[in-house]
Amino acid sequence: MTDMTTTTPIPLVALMADIRDRIARELHSRLADTGFGEVRPSHGCVFRWIEPDGSRLTTLAERSGFTKQAVGEAVSDLERLGYVERRPDPEDGRAKIIHLTERGGEALATANRIFAEIERELGEEIGAERMLDMRETLEAVYWLMRERRP
Repeated sequence: MTDMTTTTPIPLVALMADIRDRIARELHSRLADTGFGEVRPSHGCVFRWIEPDGSRLTTLAERSGFTKQAVGEAVSDLERLGYVERRPDPEDGRAKIIHLTERGGEALATANRIFAEIERELGEEIGAERMLDMRETLEAVYWLMRERRP
């Protein structure tokens, strides 16, 4: 195995992507261990962006950065699995609002708990202060990049 400290530094975007992928794999492994094995990474465009009172498909697509078609497929899959349901929009009879079912709410709460556990475990490894500094720095970069988003 190559000693990464003696090679060219890994670009920041590659570091962030790899960390994201590894944490996502850990999340889904732990979700499977807690009875939510059918939840897939592609469902994140719904779970990450859905409002507590439900959201329109177009809103989920805008927030997630995915196409309406891709989000619609995720919603259909989650609906089939019993995690979401579509209800008529009381303000627009043509539109539907996507809501988490009780099982969907349980899955989201479990995912949030797992994310917190992973962060805590990483903090134990690298130090709580470094973890907090990293979180604050990444949040600042996140908001800066959102402002620049075309």
